Amino acid sequence: MTDQDNFLTLSAAGLTRKYGNNVAVSDVSLALKKGEIIGLLGPNGAGKSTTMKMITGNLAPTEGSITVCGIDLIDDPITAKTKIGYLPEIPPVYKELRVNEYLKLAAKLHKVNSKRVSSAMENAKERTGLTEMSQRLIGSLSKGFQQRVGIAQAIIHEPEVVILDEPTVGLDPNQIIEIRSLIKELGEHHSVILSTHILPEVEAICDSVQILHKGKVVFDDEISGLRKFRSGKSIQVSFRAPPTKETLENKLTNAKISTVREGVYRISGIELQDDPTDAIVRHSVQEQWGLFELVGAQASVEEVFVELTTQDDTST
Repeated sequence: MTDQDNFLTLSAAGLTRKYGNNVAVSDVSLALKKGEIIGLLGPNGAGKSTTMKMITGNLAPTEGSITVCGIDLIDDPITAKTKIGYLPEIPPVYKELRVNEYLKLAAKLHKVNSKRVSSAMENAKERTGLTEMSQRLIGSLSKGFQQRVGIAQAIIHEPEVVILDEPTVGLDPNQIIEIRSLIKELGEHHSVILSTHILPEVEAICDSVQILHKGKVVFDDEISGLRKFRSGKSIQVSFRAPPTKETLENKLTNAKISTVREGVYRISGIELQDDPTDAIVRHSVQEQWGLFELVGAQASVEEVFVELTTQDDTST
């Protein structure tokens, strides 16, 4: 075992899952460092949940290996799983139980020492903002608080790795903000893997991101790398005597042009070799368009997502 292996809380290499002739996940690798939050991003059906099930030991990979805190998940699943806390997409809560009753059950299932169950429950409730909900029936709680109960059961045994599958789905904006804040706080004490299809969520919470499409990794970098990927791909231009969109498209044949508002266009799909800024300035002078602003603009999250999740489609 290398020093790097000792530093990683979870390592997955070459994960592949097949269902007959259908390949749900192909050659996915992941390295989670202590105190890191990794975002696993992708559209519905990209293979996120299948990957999560494999790294939590709920689904055996067809190929590949997984270690948790240096323990082989496939060879020694019972020990490895003690290091993991897991919130699946549908929280595994019993709505007929009170919060305290459910967390006590979760503590026993996670084999928390009987002398520590009470303190483990109080700690989990305090960290997830559930202390005042202790005697409430889970079924009477809002969906946001039910998600908190699901997170509380995932951390009650103080695992090194916390894995959250789509934890903000179905929540209202205020609940989403609260859960995102809670996840960031979890990152201070645990290593976290967050599965989501919401790119801004990853940018707001995570240290690094992997984007899946059709079961394959199409992007793997730190958040700064994602922001760099988003930047420099679009520019915004403003004219006092603007050309029509069609005229601009005829002049800039390699760019995608959209109207922001009257006289203002956004030009995207830009590569370094196709930088249109000189051509825009030249045409503006020649045609007297009255160019008065030309600024860089980040590609929208939708544009990034579409580009990354269609690039292999266009190459086939």
